[in-house]
Amino acid sequence: MKIELPGAPPPVSVGKLLCIGRNYADHAAEMQRAVPEEPMVFLKPASALIRTGEAVRLPPQSTNVHHEIELVAVMGTEGKHIPEDKALDHVAAYAVGLDMTARDLQAKAKERRHPWSVAKGFDTFAPLGPLTPASEIKNPQDLTLRLSVNGDVRQEASTERLIFAVRNLVQYCSQIFTLTPGDLLYTGTPSGVGPVEDGDELEATATGIDPLRVSV
Repeated sequence: MKIELPGAPPPVSVGKLLCIGRNYADHAAEMQRAVPEEPMVFLKPASALIRTGEAVRLPPQSTNVHHEIELVAVMGTEGKHIPEDKALDHVAAYAVGLDMTARDLQAKAKERRHPWSVAKGFDTFAPLGPLTPASEIKNPQDLTLRLSVNGDVRQEASTERLIFAVRNLVQYCSQIFTLTPGDLLYTGTPSGVGPVEDGDELEATATGIDPLRVSV
């Protein structure tokens, strides 16, 4: 899949989907897990990506798929070992995203000390909303995230409650991976995660960013 970065035609191919686990203390608590001392990074395949207006497909392997709203930072320039004070310069845009999770499969993986790739990586498990230029977002740490399912608010929180701020995540990830244009950084979800069912309509919003709407 290709995406159009603000001010940088032509479209670029989506690269790595870097996802951060337990980046809100209240979500760590609801999952009965400790707050991490450094970012917990996992990957989703680019084939999991869908855009607003499309549909999440529930896989037959799971009976308990959860929604997780997240702020997504879209990388616009390549970087390796990026200093924290330059980190946001590499972000071209922000969007609202969903980290769909097969919670039953994830629980089994945790019990066996296995990776989460199966629980997180099904096709359609990484919805991504419209991109808003980073220049229009004065402070990514001062946005209100809100997820509604069939009109009922399920998740709501400010990004100021992120344990590791966007700039910290960019800096940290760049020590491990070379970040390239089209990489997507899903920054973590607040509390309130819960199951979705066939026929549900999801709307995810963030202050100053066009909404993401998907069906199930």
